[in-house]
Amino acid sequence: MRKIDLKSVVWRERKHYVSQCLNVDVSSYGATKKEALENLREALELYFQDSKAAKPTIIEQPDVVSLTL
Repeated sequence: MRKIDLKSVVWRERKHYVSQCLNVDVSSYGATKKEALENLREALELYFQDSKAAKPTIIEQPDVVSLTL
């Protein structure tokens, strides 16, 4: 498998941590940040293994912003 640099975010949601890749629509979770990221890595490997033609969106400098609706 070729190397791909991907951006992800991790946040706490009640008693779990959620990790989400910003380049493709893949996410996972775990009891710790480390576990959430390890699970995300595994999910991404499966995603790209199943989607040979999938190309990730290039994310250069993501900002976390708040929106009020």
